Amino acid sequence: MLDLKLIRSEPERIKAALERRGAAAQVDEILDLDERRRRLLPEIESARSQRKQESEKIGALKKAGEDATEQMEAVRQLKVKLEEMEAELETVETSLTEVAATLPNLPDPTSPDGYTDEDAELVREVGEIPDFGFEPKDHVQLAGDGIELEAAAKVSGARFAYLKGDLVMLEFALVRWALETLRAEGHEPVVPPILVREEALFGTGFLPGDRDQIYELEKDELYLAGTSEVPLAGLHADQILEADRLPLRYAGFSSCFRREAGAAGRDTH
Repeated sequence: MLDLKLIRSEPERIKAALERRGAAAQVDEILDLDERRRRLLPEIESARSQRKQESEKIGALKKAGEDATEQMEAVRQLKVKLEEMEAELETVETSLTEVAATLPNLPDPTSPDGYTDEDAELVREVGEIPDFGFEPKDHVQLAGDGIELEAAAKVSGARFAYLKGDLVMLEFALVRWALETLRAEGHEPVVPPILVREEALFGTGFLPGDRDQIYELEKDELYLAGTSEVPLAGLHADQILEADRLPLRYAGFSSCFRREAGAAGRDTH
């Protein structure tokens, strides 16, 4: 989530940057909500202070045996006014949080604009694309009996598979190789939880925008993580880390769950 102080101090720069990502309109909405919030806060504090003063007057008048009707009416009116302003503040703060959560990160000034592959700019190529001299087979053809799709579809539906035999050993060998490679570069291997709370998804930017792509366990108020990034980022949530501990490097491995469909509407394996 973008820093509200940054939006407030440099609104035009932020709007110009987010215009490239189609989110400039939200900046004006956030500034309006922020202005209402900043106006309400001192008004509420002032009303609370007045109510306290009037309540003290009531106590003093009653102790002296004098009439406090006027002060009691003032307190009643202040109570009604406070309830209205506090309700408005709650609505404003909720809206501010919801709108702010939809803002994307600021794009790098050097990145090209666009939404398709044709708009992308090739920065560099690593390695060479091999020329096999024949039409390569896909993973299902190569795996043969090592992948069982039909039985998995009966048990779990589309986009699931059984891996068997040598493919199982190959998968875990690749996992081990990847973790060992990253460990040699200073990353600590982690097997994180695969179920996360909503806060973890908001904190990593997967909510509110990607809700349709996430598996939700409504009864438990939990979600299946679509990437180890989510629980890894939550590993130090709400912590203040000492500078001498940084950087902390982790390599996460977990099952990942995403409600995806292929570009042409076909389910992908």
